[in-house]
Amino acid sequence: MRFGRSMLDHWLLDPEAVYLNHGTVGVTPRRVLAAQQALRDEIERHPARFMFRELMSLELQPAGPAQPALTRLRCAAEQVGAFLGAKADNLVFVDNASAGVSAVLRSLPLAAGDEIVLFDHAYGAVSRAAGFVARERGATVVTVALPFPLADPEDCGPLLEAALTPRTRLVILDHVTSDTALVLPVARLAALCHAHGVPVLVDGAHAPGAIALDIESLGADWYVANLHKWAFAPRGCGLLWAAPQRQAGLHPPVISWGLDVGWQQEFAWTGTRDPTPALCAPAGIAFITEVLGEQPMRDYKHALVWRAAQSLSRRWGRDWTQPESLTECMATVPLPARLAQGDAAVAGRLRDWLLAEHRIEVPIIVRNGRLWVRVSAQVYNDDEDIERLAHAIDAATNA
Repeated sequence: MRFGRSMLDHWLLDPEAVYLNHGTVGVTPRRVLAAQQALRDEIERHPARFMFRELMSLELQPAGPAQPALTRLRCAAEQVGAFLGAKADNLVFVDNASAGVSAVLRSLPLAAGDEIVLFDHAYGAVSRAAGFVARERGATVVTVALPFPLADPEDCGPLLEAALTPRTRLVILDHVTSDTALVLPVARLAALCHAHGVPVLVDGAHAPGAIALDIESLGADWYVANLHKWAFAPRGCGLLWAAPQRQAGLHPPVISWGLDVGWQQEFAWTGTRDPTPALCAPAGIAFITEVLGEQPMRDYKHALVWRAAQSLSRRWGRDWTQPESLTECMATVPLPARLAQGDAAVAGRLRDWLLAEHRIEVPIIVRNGRLWVRVSAQVYNDDEDIERLAHAIDAATNA
């Protein structure tokens, strides 16, 4: 299969634009949207039957020894789990990774003086959620500075270990960092934390569909992810995986009828909402396996983003020494020297100018007062898209 801009036929994206921002909120393929609409039509033919008898089975007492047939939600969980190396019994659907993080943090028994540790590459919403829960309980968030660019993934371990204390109650690790686009060695870092008796929550928002994933083998206590980014589910579809010993006492951010019935049922019903994103997650996976090919898709995206990072950094005279092993389908590259300094307001103006003047959608990242561009490569992108971005940045530099 020939990837590149000819693949745009599978999406509703504007063919005249350059969309280098797949990682932010995802882009849903046409065939997945069609499957979602068919499900919505089916629901509307008999909403109560679908929601209360087919979607889930909310029993207000513990289930007996005879297990009922799988509901639609659990069928979807089985298919998603098979794709991600996760037992379906250990995962539930949430609206997004942030909801999963909040569920874990709000369920964590924290006391005054306790500590939550995370890297300074953590997603902003995650660090804010950790700060909010810590503030409520009198706990503290400890932020570990991780160099960027990161020259060696082995550097992560000693820096993290130095931050662990007898008061550390949780470590939050990114599987793929959002702004800086690093693939971190979470299995090794989780093992290090467990050696110190500290549980681990992994934020895998950018992992499903982007990297080969075997959640059960990572050694995490909790794993949260989005399926509406690189796994092509409709927005918002996320998952929360919990090790069996971590499921008791884990509650969703919204408490409803499932309380004390069992963690799967509690997360299945948090009030009336559209269930079709979760139910269509298998359709997103099928698009990968049946249309794109899982390994060819990953190989293409990785090769494109790696070439982009190398060519852009050379063109702009900037050092970019990140190892290829830390890079998958996104790369964050420093802008030319004339555009290198700025704050969020400057970054926002440049981002909006690229869209308004050049029809290019791409994030401009601020880190330590320096500006970077994060390139997300999807199968509908090609080298010409990267060249259009380069020309636009050159025009901004020379303006």
